[in-house]
Amino acid sequence: MTNYQTNLAASDKDHWLKRYYFARAVFSGIWVAAALAVGRQSFPAAAALLIIYPAWDAAANFVDAMRNGGLANNRSQAINVVVSSVMVVAVIVALTMSMNWVLGVFGLWAIFSGLLQLGTAVRRWKTSGGQWAMVLSGGQSAVAGAFFIAQARMPDMPSIANIAGYAGLGAFYFLVSALWLSVSHMRRAKA
Repeated sequence: MTNYQTNLAASDKDHWLKRYYFARAVFSGIWVAAALAVGRQSFPAAAALLIIYPAWDAAANFVDAMRNGGLANNRSQAINVVVSSVMVVAVIVALTMSMNWVLGVFGLWAIFSGLLQLGTAVRRWKTSGGQWAMVLSGGQSAVAGAFFIAQARMPDMPSIANIAGYAGLGAFYFLVSALWLSVSHMRRAKA
């Protein structure tokens, strides 16, 4: 492969990641707005949103992995697809019990998916920009998950608002990564 082909492939990958991170930021922002506007007033709406969130994560990781060489070449994302898919079922079951159970399930999911996101970011560190924000996001997700599990054991009934803050922070990190890639691309174009 020539340097031109290598640079073109890297540019295509960064362009994809920029679009991917923007899409994840927009989805999470819309999800947070829906959770706070509708999910707090309507249990069926909250239930649907709580099921959609890990399902979206599974789908997004699947598409990104397939776009970057397939699931076999992106093991952390392949595992994340499975974990997030299992969590969809776990959330459905937890919804029949209580919001404390739902928050506990989200806590487990946040830990696993955060660590897997961190692993994906570390793997991409040398080849793609903006990964420092994804490392922070993955670490923060794991810490938030532990906090969710502790919170779920409290007598107070949690709500979707507890999870909305977590999703909002995730949207922020995805947006930072997308912007970082955009600025890096503009700097390279000017050089």
